[in-house]
Amino acid sequence: MNKVQCPICDAAMPGTWQECPDYPFCSARCRKIDLGRWLDGKYRVPDSTPPDSRSTAGQGDAD
Repeated sequence: MNKVQCPICDAAMPGTWQECPDYPFCSARCRKIDLGRWLDGKYRVPDSTPPDSRSTAGQGDAD
């Protein structure tokens, strides 16, 4: 069986994922740190839309 590590602090996960209520994190603290990173916008998906099409998107539809 592979050992899973917490994505925030790299600590080994205690027991199995069924035994850990904060899975995939090792604790509620690490779960909250991850949530804070999401809310601060630190996790982003890059926008591959060219800049020209972003500025003209939605224009011309209003009459």
